Amino acid sequence: MPTRARRTRTIAGAVAATLAAGALAVVTQLAGGTPALAAASEPYTWKNVRIDGGGFVPGIIFNPTEQNLIYARTDIGGAYRWNQSTSSWTPLLDWAGWDNWNYNGVLSLATDPVQTNKVYAAVGMYLNSWDPNNGAILRSSDKGATWAATTLPFKVGGNMPGRGMGERLAIDPNKNSTLYFGTEAGNGLWRSTDSGVTWAKVTNFPNVGNYVQDAADTNQYLTFNQGVVWVAFDKSTGTAGNTTQAIYVGVADLQNTVYRSLNGGTSWERVAGQPTGFLAHQGEIAGGYLYITTSDKGGPYDGGHGDVWKMQLSTGTWTQISPVPSTDTNNNWFGYSGLSVDKQNPNTLMVTGYSSWYPDTFIWRSTDGGATWKQFYDYAWPNRTNKYTLNISGVPWLDFNEQKSAPEQSPKLGWMTEALEIDPFNSNRMMFGTGATIYGTTNVTALDTGGTVALTPMIKGLEETAVLDLISPPTGAAPLISGVGDIGGFRHTDLTVVPDMFDMPYFGSTNSLDYAELNPSYVVRVGKGARTANGQTNIGVSSDGGANWWSGSSPSGAQGGTVALNANGTRVVWSTEANGVFYATSFGGSFTQATGAPATAKVEADRVNANKFYAAYNGTVYVSTNGGQTFTAAASGLGVIAGFKAIPGVEGELWLASDTGLYRSTNSGTSFTKFAASASAVGVGFGKAAPGRTNMAVYTMATIDGVRGVYRSNDAGASWVRINDAQHQWGNAGDSITGDPRTYGRVYLGTNGRGIVYGDTGVIPSASPSASTSGSPSASASASPSPSVSPSRSASPSPSTSPSASPSPQGGKSCSATYKILNSWPGGFQGEIVVTNTGSMATTGWRVNFSYTAGQVITQLWGGVKTQTGAAVQVTNEAWNGGLAPGGTANPGFNANYTTSNPVPSPITCTAL
Repeated sequence: MPTRARRTRTIAGAVAATLAAGALAVVTQLAGGTPALAAASEPYTWKNVRIDGGGFVPGIIFNPTEQNLIYARTDIGGAYRWNQSTSSWTPLLDWAGWDNWNYNGVLSLATDPVQTNKVYAAVGMYLNSWDPNNGAILRSSDKGATWAATTLPFKVGGNMPGRGMGERLAIDPNKNSTLYFGTEAGNGLWRSTDSGVTWAKVTNFPNVGNYVQDAADTNQYLTFNQGVVWVAFDKSTGTAGNTTQAIYVGVADLQNTVYRSLNGGTSWERVAGQPTGFLAHQGEIAGGYLYITTSDKGGPYDGGHGDVWKMQLSTGTWTQISPVPSTDTNNNWFGYSGLSVDKQNPNTLMVTGYSSWYPDTFIWRSTDGGATWKQFYDYAWPNRTNKYTLNISGVPWLDFNEQKSAPEQSPKLGWMTEALEIDPFNSNRMMFGTGATIYGTTNVTALDTGGTVALTPMIKGLEETAVLDLISPPTGAAPLISGVGDIGGFRHTDLTVVPDMFDMPYFGSTNSLDYAELNPSYVVRVGKGARTANGQTNIGVSSDGGANWWSGSSPSGAQGGTVALNANGTRVVWSTEANGVFYATSFGGSFTQATGAPATAKVEADRVNANKFYAAYNGTVYVSTNGGQTFTAAASGLGVIAGFKAIPGVEGELWLASDTGLYRSTNSGTSFTKFAASASAVGVGFGKAAPGRTNMAVYTMATIDGVRGVYRSNDAGASWVRINDAQHQWGNAGDSITGDPRTYGRVYLGTNGRGIVYGDTGVIPSASPSASTSGSPSASASASPSPSVSPSRSASPSPSTSPSASPSPQGGKSCSATYKILNSWPGGFQGEIVVTNTGSMATTGWRVNFSYTAGQVITQLWGGVKTQTGAAVQVTNEAWNGGLAPGGTANPGFNANYTTSNPVPSPITCTAL
């Protein structure tokens, strides 16, 4: 997201007059007239709060010449190196900070087979405007401990469609100073001849690719050419120190997907006889053959059909070796992607049906070059016989607290399984990535002889959650309760142990949490993506500190937003994502619409006065003194407010983070004082007071004295110390931040892709007289970029049928919805809903309603939020796809079950909001 413009306010001799006149005002007078020195630093030890995984792992890369040297790449969480002695992963890109947060999107990674200390990564997050920065090639000569970067003249999309194909970055195994990189968006094939320092386009490479997932996508996320997708060398055609002559390249082009050079890149040609109609997702050379896995889509979500092929290098003869060929339309409803050949036994290979969501992903293994296959489970609907065990006891949330009907099972074997690798030194070890974790085994060969493969998560240390909120209650068994994207949230009684996720109610993302300051056993959370078929809603309440939950009452259609629980736990204010602000006069009780607070305002509760709530919207703070029933505007001109909190123990004291700095109010938001040392801030929180002090420690992610970092103040802002360093920055972290009220110096920090980190100080001050609670601001500094949280990702399969649509105008806006069945199998099917803005005005949201007539049940939906009660289904927009320009479309997709028949529902209504 582009840097937001810095907004300033005049200070004031006239503040008192404007207040007396009843006008809205904010005190921006900067206390202290002399600039402060740069903030001091303090040593901190940083660790992850263990969740283990939580996101898509599109690549696992084994070094072919050094045993146990293994890397993993993620789409929003950086890159990792395997630590064999601890069976865990070490993060490698935590040094990437606010200005280069896009480095945490790793599109490809290559490990040097000659000088094994060297590793390279192609990094960048998005190809569209969500990412303001160009991509880069990172290079390391110490296995990722330190890095140098070469900025590219174009963007790189580590979190874009097609990110599971690859690897796009490859090193010549004979002349390791030569690297190739296959790019996206029509930028073609690039080459470096100086170990990644400089790069140039291979101008004679004939095809930049042409496959686009959805050219009409109004969000411009699916509109990019997925480009050149993998590079593979035939090592046997070169000698040590000399260029490898045979180089094969995969291209996202359904008719021309494999190219080669037989003269070290001097010239290129389309490989004759290749299959058409599919994209070669991955390619690998072994035992005199080129193997490819193909799909009709780019993934990682979509893919309706595919095949597996091998080409004999000496003759150019192609042979289809698909476990289930694409021509078998009754049994092939997926594409192939994951591919690995056993380096110890070149006739042994494994492939994945990455896009089979029902009943599960598919993994096959062949020991005769693809002539015959065995799979991880036998399936003939509704019967399923597993050839594996899956022990998730160390990561219990991986079953998502689901109860599945046969042939589905929980935990799932996986989905989005594009990364699969056999250890080149140990034929028994194999790892594969899913949309949530890495599973692995050390006895994969058991499948060959009719045995059982023992799978377990191999994910410790790899944290890939987007953290949406954090609370640290002052008492109770759990010092930390978190809300995260996609996998709900967690209650940690031990930061070093992986807990189960929230349940009853379960919702995919927990956007906001709060506890009652004077009765911390009372906790409330709100989110979106609830499993509503059993009556659950998007709000959960707990009276035992989050150990057990039940569904609270909910305004119709309410989801997401922020929630506040008053000091004694008797009133709740919920600012929903789209419906407005509501209050409840009991814990878990029904809600009534509040007045005076704008829709989507952030809400907070005073930590002392049980009748006082606050709201913040568009630079203005609002106050309620009657339990959230009505709000009145107070201070304004506070910039773009990222977050604000009321401090425990002091009525009316608020701290506020915005793009113009860090502010404090001691009069319930009537006026604020800006800390002059701060130029921008994204989050603020409080922790246990320093020894000898009564005021709580304050923590913030902010730019102070010109440096972006994590800061602590023990003296109510009179002075600050920076508590992170250049090696611990975690991209665009800090929207969620809180201190620990039980442990001085401990701070919890939420990241956007690297999970929850916590820091402990190595410096405990001696007791000293308590500081005044009045702030003492210092000199101001320049503003810093404020990128947005990574948007959600959705599947968009291609349609096969097009039933009826029904427009429904509202307030001068209108939309239509079309229900489509894309793929079917016994007892289940995949579908899509296409929402189109048929009006002349842009929408801010949409709602689709229909009813099934044959007992169909939607089991999973992406690109929208589903509510199904009996036969009645309602689908509403996600936050990122509600705004449709005239003619624009949104494409939520889903999986569903049926019993005996599957008629298309009618009518289908669409309401534009």
